[in-house]
Amino acid sequence: MQKELMGQVALVTGGSRGLGAAIAEALAEQGADVAISYVASADKAEAVVEKLKAKGTQAIAIRSDQADTSSAAALIDDVVSHFGRLDILVNNAAIAVQGKLVDDPELDAEALDRQWRINVLGAVATTRAAARQLSDGGRIIFIGSAIASRVAFPGVADYAGTKAAIVGYAKGVGRDLGPRNITVNVVQPGIMPTDMAAEVAHNVPETLMDLHPIRRIATLEEVAATVCFLAGPNAGYISGAVLDVAGGVQI
Repeated sequence: MQKELMGQVALVTGGSRGLGAAIAEALAEQGADVAISYVASADKAEAVVEKLKAKGTQAIAIRSDQADTSSAAALIDDVVSHFGRLDILVNNAAIAVQGKLVDDPELDAEALDRQWRINVLGAVATTRAAARQLSDGGRIIFIGSAIASRVAFPGVADYAGTKAAIVGYAKGVGRDLGPRNITVNVVQPGIMPTDMAAEVAHNVPETLMDLHPIRRIATLEEVAATVCFLAGPNAGYISGAVLDVAGGVQI
């Protein structure tokens, strides 16, 4: 296999599990050295690091809470201090607070506000910090969600809003950094077998599956491969794009 990312350094936020771990592994398989951030799962993060190192790349795990926007600069500084550069930023870290309607008297506003801090303000802070140190010709990839533009069921207004906000921000960042040949894109997965969507992923209602021309959920590997393509040399003229990996879902 040709390792198209050899010599590149990538940071995957929220890389200790689920999609983040799959993306980190896929990048390492392409030859990239990889840093992952995590909040509390130190054992899981170190297990991912060992997997990455077994692929012949350098890897580190850095504890950083994206809910604390002031921590973003230190995270980026740690990556650059360790590897000497940063070429690829994958803004993957996010949480999902779902299930209640906006007029529900038991709506947990505090949890929803934290979701906005992590999913939007945290990703913004990381991107701002990385932009100043990212190599010219680098890549920024945001992990969005197909639900940002296709809200097929109730109880997800705030989550959908956070992911929609990311799309506009990514397009603006792409405009700002384009003169440095830095591309900025959004990957919008559909339902996946992750911790955040475990209940839905393993019990997809027929009415929801009927919206998918390809009648199955996404695999982590498919989404990770899309990220790797956007991070690679053949995607140098793709920027400001929003790529759905959602089986052609329609509503």
